[in-house]
Order: sequence, then structure tokens, then C-alpha cells
Amino acid sequence: MSLKIIQCGNSLPFAYPVDPTASFQPGMIGQLYLYGNNIVCGVSDGTAPLGIIDDVKTTAFYQPAIDESKIVPVVTVQQGGRYLTTIDVIAALENPNISINSFICDIPVFLNQRNGNITIPAGTEANYDQDGDGIPDSVRYVCNYVYQVPGVPGDDSTSGSGRVTIWFNRMIFETDQFEVSMRYPLNANLFVSEAGLLTTRKPSDYHFPVALVLAPPTARSSNLCCLWL
Repeated sequence: MSLKIIQCGNSLPFAYPVDPTASFQPGMIGQLYLYGNNIVCGVSDGTAPLGIIDDVKTTAFYQPAIDESKIVPVVTVQQGGRYLTTIDVIAALENPNISINSFICDIPVFLNQRNGNITIPAGTEANYDQDGDGIPDSVRYVCNYVYQVPGVPGDDSTSGSGRVTIWFNRMIFETDQFEVSMRYPLNANLFVSEAGLLTTRKPSDYHFPVALVLAPPTARSSNLCCLWL
């Protein structure tokens, strides 16, 4: 699911001519541009967001993985009161084909974005005790990232009409199109990133808040629930 409208009153979306060069999924934020002599709607850069896109025009679909956690047993050596891994350890994330710029982890690792493997380098401090003997014997990591959905080809719902649907009135909605590298506390202001994604990061003084966080994404539900302002 990329976009779910929960409550919008009696308002209806509006359809604008689509930017033929744009690529987007439902839940991203749209903006009007001048294309030749025509005004078209494409992906917002955050400076003049119009509303929420409810169409798809992409060659592949992407979804977020939020707070993915795993405990990896390791061999350690004690140094200076700390237990450090002695060799590099490879662990597999739940998904391959990861967008490299989206990946964050709470410990230093090396990512193979193609196959979704991470390497925990030698010298990493063990931070988890699996057998309960008081000595750390494992490394626990938590990471967020965006991955390409396997086996699902892209689509273009604008090809017949040449128009893209935009929701722009006050509403409550859920989307999985947001910056996964940020945290989303309750009632936090939401801005639009340079790539048309919702974010709690304010890219510049020219970016203004467009929504509020009603429910943050979690490992159980990767959707961000928002109030569009």
C-alpha cells in the first residue's frame, strides 16, 4: 500500500496534466511545473507542494523496511573491558535491491545493496547477551531502508488520460512514501523532501510544513499516518 485516504470529508481530488518526465508512486507529493507552454503536475521538490499524488507512473515499486532487527551470534575477544568481534560477520537483511541512499543502521556495517547482505566488521563491540551469562556474545542491529519490490513490474495509470490525480484538501491519510532515515514523533511537523517524500527534516527556509504526524511507522506497520494541512 502506498496511499490510503482515511478521512477527507466531502472533498474530491483534482486531475492535472501529468509531467511526461516524472516518475512517482501514490502517496508522494505533487507540484505544478511549467513544461514547454503547458502547466503540468510532477513530483514536488518541497518548495511549492500542491497535494498528495493518487496515481502511479514508475518502472518499479519501492517500499520501506522500518526498524528491521536481528541478533547475530559472533566470536569475541575481550579488550579493555569490551567484547569485540574477531572476524567480519555477514548477515542477510530481509530484502535485496536496496536503495543505497536510504539505508541507515544503528551500528557501523557495510551494505551490499544488490543482495541485501550486510557485513559487520571485525572489531565491532558485541552488544547483546543471548545465553544470559552476563557476557555479550552477539551483535544486535536495527536498520531502516527502502527496497525494490521483487516480481512487481512498474505501471502507468496516467497513460490513458494524460492526467494525474491530486488530493489537496485537509484530510487524514496513510502512506509509505517518506524518508526512512528520519524519526516521526507524534504531532511532529512534516515537510516535503527534494524527492517528493514526506519528512520531519526541514530541507531549507523555503520549505514549509504540510502535514502532522498522527501515528509513526513501526516494524509491524511501515505506514506513516498523517493529517494533511
